[in-house]
Amino acid sequence: MKIVLVGYMGSGKSTLGNALSSHYQIPFIDLDQFIEEEQGMSIPELFETKGAIYFRKAETKALEGLSERQDDFILSTGGGTPCYGTNMDIILSMTSFVFYIKLSVNSLAKRLEGTQSTRPLIASLKNSELPEFVGKHLFERTYYYNKSHHIIAADGQSVNQTLDELIKLIG
Repeated sequence: MKIVLVGYMGSGKSTLGNALSSHYQIPFIDLDQFIEEEQGMSIPELFETKGAIYFRKAETKALEGLSERQDDFILSTGGGTPCYGTNMDIILSMTSFVFYIKLSVNSLAKRLEGTQSTRPLIASLKNSELPEFVGKHLFERTYYYNKSHHIIAADGQSVNQTLDELIKLIG
Protein backbone atom coordinates (compact mmCIF):
# COMPACT_ATOMS: atom_id res chain seq x y z
CA MET A 1 0.00 0.00 0.00
CA LYS A 2 1.16 3.50 -0.85
CA ILE A 3 -0.37 6.61 0.72
CA VAL A 4 0.51 10.13 -0.44
CA LEU A 5 -0.27 13.32 1.47
CA VAL A 6 -0.39 16.66 -0.34
CA GLY A 7 -1.28 20.14 0.85
CA TYR A 8 0.12 23.55 1.61
CA MET A 9 3.19 23.95 3.81
CA GLY A 10 2.22 23.80 7.45
CA SER A 11 -0.85 21.63 6.84
CA GLY A 12 0.52 18.76 8.92
CA LYS A 13 1.51 16.32 6.19
CA SER A 14 4.68 15.16 7.95
CA THR A 15 2.98 14.83 11.33
CA LEU A 16 0.15 12.81 9.81
CA GLY A 17 2.57 10.77 7.69
CA ASN A 18 4.51 9.73 10.76
CA ALA A 19 1.30 8.84 12.59
CA LEU A 20 0.05 6.77 9.62
CA SER A 21 3.43 5.05 9.48
CA SER A 22 3.09 4.02 13.11
CA HIS A 23 -0.49 2.87 12.60
CA TYR A 24 0.15 0.76 9.48
CA GLN A 25 3.74 -0.21 10.34
CA ILE A 26 5.06 0.87 6.95
CA PRO A 27 7.88 3.34 6.26
CA PHE A 28 7.29 7.08 6.13
CA ILE A 29 9.11 9.19 3.54
CA ASP A 30 9.19 12.97 3.77
CA LEU A 31 9.95 14.03 0.19
CA ASP A 32 11.96 17.08 1.25
CA GLN A 33 14.14 14.97 3.57
CA PHE A 34 14.49 12.36 0.83
CA ILE A 35 15.75 15.04 -1.58
CA GLU A 36 18.06 16.50 1.07
CA GLU A 37 19.66 13.07 1.55
CA GLU A 38 19.98 12.50 -2.21
CA GLN A 39 21.45 15.97 -2.80
CA GLY A 40 23.61 16.18 0.32
CA MET A 41 22.26 19.59 1.36
CA SER A 42 19.20 21.14 2.95
CA ILE A 43 16.27 22.49 0.93
CA PRO A 44 17.14 26.11 1.81
CA GLU A 45 20.75 25.45 0.70
CA LEU A 46 19.52 23.88 -2.56
CA PHE A 47 17.36 26.92 -3.29
CA GLU A 48 20.19 29.29 -2.43
CA THR A 49 23.05 27.55 -4.26
CA LYS A 50 21.34 25.82 -7.18
CA GLY A 51 18.02 27.66 -7.52
CA ALA A 52 14.35 26.79 -7.63
CA ILE A 53 14.42 25.22 -11.09
CA TYR A 54 17.15 22.79 -10.07
CA PHE A 55 15.19 21.91 -6.93
CA ARG A 56 11.97 21.29 -8.88
CA LYS A 57 13.81 19.01 -11.33
CA ALA A 58 15.32 17.06 -8.43
CA GLU A 59 11.86 16.81 -6.89
CA THR A 60 10.35 15.35 -10.09
CA LYS A 61 13.24 12.90 -10.42
CA ALA A 62 12.73 11.78 -6.80
CA LEU A 63 8.99 11.30 -7.39
CA GLU A 64 9.65 9.27 -10.53
CA GLY A 65 12.01 7.01 -8.60
CA LEU A 66 9.54 6.57 -5.76
CA SER A 67 6.71 5.80 -8.20
CA GLU A 68 8.72 2.86 -9.55
CA ARG A 69 9.23 1.27 -6.14
CA GLN A 70 7.22 -1.82 -5.34
CA ASP A 71 7.40 -1.53 -1.55
CA ASP A 72 4.78 0.05 0.69
CA PHE A 73 5.31 3.56 2.04
CA ILE A 74 3.63 6.75 3.16
CA LEU A 75 4.84 9.85 1.35
CA SER A 76 4.52 13.43 2.47
CA THR A 77 5.18 15.86 -0.38
CA GLY A 78 6.39 19.42 -0.25
CA GLY A 79 3.68 22.06 -0.50
CA GLY A 80 4.60 22.94 -4.07
CA THR A 81 5.35 19.44 -5.29
CA PRO A 82 1.97 18.73 -6.98
CA CYS A 83 2.00 22.08 -8.77
CA TYR A 84 5.02 21.64 -11.05
CA GLY A 85 5.40 19.79 -14.31
CA THR A 86 3.89 16.33 -14.30
CA ASN A 87 4.31 15.83 -10.56
CA MET A 88 0.62 15.48 -9.72
CA ASP A 89 0.16 12.95 -12.52
CA ILE A 90 3.10 10.96 -11.13
CA ILE A 91 1.61 11.13 -7.64
CA LEU A 92 -1.84 10.02 -8.82
CA SER A 93 -0.33 7.11 -10.74
CA MET A 94 1.35 5.76 -7.58
CA THR A 95 -1.80 4.91 -5.63
CA SER A 96 -5.50 5.51 -5.19
CA PHE A 97 -4.76 6.91 -1.73
CA VAL A 98 -3.76 10.52 -2.44
CA PHE A 99 -5.06 12.84 0.27
CA TYR A 100 -5.21 16.64 0.23
CA ILE A 101 -4.90 17.92 3.80
CA LYS A 102 -6.97 21.09 3.49
CA LEU A 103 -6.78 24.00 5.92
CA SER A 104 -8.01 27.59 5.74
CA VAL A 105 -5.70 30.50 4.95
CA ASN A 106 -5.91 31.76 8.53
CA SER A 107 -5.07 28.35 10.01
CA LEU A 108 -2.11 27.93 7.69
CA ALA A 109 -0.78 31.45 8.32
CA LYS A 110 -1.00 30.90 12.07
CA ARG A 111 0.85 27.56 11.82
CA LEU A 112 3.57 29.13 9.66
CA GLU A 113 4.30 32.01 12.03
CA GLY A 114 7.88 31.79 13.23
CA THR A 115 8.90 29.05 10.76
CA GLN A 116 10.21 31.36 8.05
CA SER A 117 13.88 30.46 8.62
CA THR A 118 13.27 26.85 7.56
CA ARG A 119 10.97 27.61 4.61
CA PRO A 120 12.63 29.30 1.59
CA LEU A 121 9.34 30.42 0.09
CA ILE A 122 8.41 32.57 3.08
CA ALA A 123 11.89 33.34 4.41
CA SER A 124 11.60 37.07 3.69
CA LEU A 125 8.07 37.52 5.06
CA LYS A 126 6.99 38.96 8.40
CA ASN A 127 4.25 37.17 10.34
CA SER A 128 1.82 39.96 9.43
CA GLU A 129 2.44 39.33 5.71
CA LEU A 130 1.71 35.60 5.86
CA PRO A 131 -2.11 35.64 5.48
CA GLU A 132 -2.03 37.60 2.22
CA PHE A 133 0.83 35.52 0.81
CA VAL A 134 -0.74 32.22 1.82
CA GLY A 135 -4.12 33.27 0.44
CA LYS A 136 -2.72 34.16 -2.98
CA HIS A 137 -0.49 31.11 -3.11
CA LEU A 138 -3.17 28.71 -1.92
CA PHE A 139 -5.54 30.05 -4.59
CA GLU A 140 -2.93 29.20 -7.25
CA ARG A 141 -2.22 25.74 -5.86
CA THR A 142 -5.71 24.55 -4.97
CA TYR A 143 -6.37 23.43 -8.55
CA TYR A 144 -3.61 20.83 -8.22
CA TYR A 145 -4.43 19.82 -4.65
CA ASN A 146 -8.08 19.24 -5.60
CA LYS A 147 -7.01 16.52 -8.06
CA SER A 148 -6.34 14.30 -5.04
CA HIS A 149 -8.51 11.24 -4.57
CA HIS A 150 -9.67 12.46 -1.17
CA ILE A 151 -9.90 15.88 0.47
CA ILE A 152 -9.59 16.04 4.25
CA ALA A 153 -10.95 19.28 5.74
CA ALA A 154 -8.68 19.51 8.77
CA ASP A 155 -9.61 22.95 10.15
CA GLY A 156 -10.43 22.72 13.83
CA GLN A 157 -9.43 19.06 14.02
CA SER A 158 -6.76 17.59 16.24
CA VAL A 159 -4.08 15.40 14.69
CA ASN A 160 -5.89 12.34 16.07
CA GLN A 161 -9.22 13.39 14.55
CA THR A 162 -7.63 13.90 11.14
CA LEU A 163 -5.73 10.64 11.51
CA ASP A 164 -8.96 8.79 12.32
CA GLU A 165 -10.59 10.25 9.21
CA LEU A 166 -7.65 9.14 7.05
CA ILE A 167 -7.71 5.61 8.49
CA LYS A 168 -11.47 5.30 7.86
CA LEU A 169 -11.02 6.33 4.21
CA ILE A 170 -8.09 3.96 3.71
CA GLY A 171 -10.12 1.13 5.16
